[in-house]
Amino acid sequence: MGESLEEIAREVIACRRCPRLVAYREAVARRKRRQFRDWEYWGRPVPGFGDPQARVLVVGLAPAAHGANRTGRMFTGDGSGDFLIAALYRAGFASQPASTHREDGLILRDVYLTAVVRCAPPDNRPSPEEQARCRPYLVRELRALPRLQVVVTLGQIATEGFIRALRELGYEGPRPAFRHGAVHPLGPGWPVLITSYHPSRQNTQTGRLTSEMFDAVWETVKRLLKD
Repeated sequence: MGESLEEIAREVIACRRCPRLVAYREAVARRKRRQFRDWEYWGRPVPGFGDPQARVLVVGLAPAAHGANRTGRMFTGDGSGDFLIAALYRAGFASQPASTHREDGLILRDVYLTAVVRCAPPDNRPSPEEQARCRPYLVRELRALPRLQVVVTLGQIATEGFIRALRELGYEGPRPAFRHGAVHPLGPGWPVLITSYHPSRQNTQTGRLTSEMFDAVWETVKRLLKD
């Protein structure tokens, strides 16, 4: 019997491996943003969230400074989370179209959310060394998701981080080229990878990623799932 996602989450929350990220996430939690001045910020690493029997894994980059670093839940409390959860709701994977705080009642069905880095990084840019220190958590989550069939990576850094984690589990196939909506069968015994633009405000507000484009990704996910 392997370790549970709950065990991994407890270790994630207590992690202090990256001094720069520890200092930044805690400073943001102290200073806050004016619109959230009444919040008690989470200010710690953010664990994965979702269905432990999920067949679908979503891998993002890192918590947003005033999103998950504030709320303590992946893709909760910022524009990226709003866009993602609304799409998951339309596709039938989420119980409600919004993700605002840890106690908002959101339930994910058949989906688990995680990221390649668990602390909010300055300028949303974790260093290669910080990504490497955090990677064991993703490797362990992959082992702890027994029904996994499809992985959706959000952005190029998330895609590269996922493939590096997969290599630690023995994957020896080629490195998939990043392209929005591309489907990459990784071979027998491995999940199918779908690469997507990240639902950042920069992408969604400029039209680089539209709701229709994102919905198409989740329709592809549903077609690929097997009982």
